Amino acid sequence: MRSGPPPGSAREVFGAFLRLGLTSFGGPIAHLGYFRHEFVQRRGWLDEHAYAELVALCQFLPGPASSQVGFALGLRRAGWSGALAAWLGFTLPSALLLVLFALGLARAEASPILSSVIHALKIVAVAVVAQAVAGMWKALCPDWPRRALALATATVALGWPGAAGQLLALGACALAGWRRSVPPAGLALPEPADGQGASRASRIALAMFFVLLAALPLAARASAQPWLQLFEAFYRAGALVFGGGHVVLPLLQAGVVGPGWASESAFLAGYGAAQAVPGPLFTFAAYLGAVIGGSAQAPFGPHGAWLGAAACLVAVFLPGLLLVAGALPAWTRLRRRASLRAALAAVNAGVVGILLAALIDPVATGAVRSVLDALVATALALLLMRLRWPPMAVVATAIVLGAARALLG
Repeated sequence: MRSGPPPGSAREVFGAFLRLGLTSFGGPIAHLGYFRHEFVQRRGWLDEHAYAELVALCQFLPGPASSQVGFALGLRRAGWSGALAAWLGFTLPSALLLVLFALGLARAEASPILSSVIHALKIVAVAVVAQAVAGMWKALCPDWPRRALALATATVALGWPGAAGQLLALGACALAGWRRSVPPAGLALPEPADGQGASRASRIALAMFFVLLAALPLAARASAQPWLQLFEAFYRAGALVFGGGHVVLPLLQAGVVGPGWASESAFLAGYGAAQAVPGPLFTFAAYLGAVIGGSAQAPFGPHGAWLGAAACLVAVFLPGLLLVAGALPAWTRLRRRASLRAALAAVNAGVVGILLAALIDPVATGAVRSVLDALVATALALLLMRLRWPPMAVVATAIVLGAARALLG
């Protein structure tokens, strides 16, 4: 492992991810597109192959994949302080917005203009994911064996929605690569920033994940403290979910609506609000924590809403972040083997297929409701891919178009 100083600073990482936390609409698949543009194309922190390998690792781990990729990027760029800075920058904007919503500052019915703007932002996600698929297809599927794997993976992901189908398809890709049916990847994943210290800290992180997963339920059952029971419920949800933000919602619903901590109507209202904010969908936990902490049973005292939001936010993200921190050093060592590099090349192609499937469903099917929507999505994609507009400019254009569409009826 490399033992030299990190190539960047936590301040640099925080600024980059805060910008993305304020502008990254569209869910985890779109977030990966934004990350690719910002850190592969614009800043050059890593190359296409390294980024795809990082995405593949996070796809195999439970937890919020886009946030785990961001955490790993921060870790590699500026060490552990960079990892924390990446998570805070990407997470805080949407978490704060959802807490404010929970506190009642956004109770008014959404106006037609706001509704149209939100819909326009979903169309932006179509363009962003299309750009990511096109760029990764060119870089990671340069020959027909890998193109065939990508198309087969997309077919499986569409026919078998959910994490199970994705993991099965990626596993099949890995097996195909291991048997050398596709060429090995030519570029290596860069090393972690801080050498043996990173390896020791990663082993501690992995141990913490399993210790908390086993000990928290026992402690919650033995204790009458509501905050511990709440923390355990959110940690368990974050630790056991595969497939990203939307998949965690049934676990959270069972964890907070079932015990009566939050009503079904409050839960659904927060879920709707979570679709309208940038950043990771897992920040929905901050909303739920604020609702629970500010309720009559308020387990967190006079500042219950804010303390509840912070506790639930940390609890739901913590297991996924511990896992990626623990797995990354072993991943960078193992992928040096020729057979594993060949498997990774195939998995990279599979990741492209999963992104292609997600572009079709749910990204396009959830956003494109008419021929006009399709035309707008195509125009925004052309601005990104042909004219090379920055994503922020495309988001601003979509907002203007959405507002104008509502005003013109």
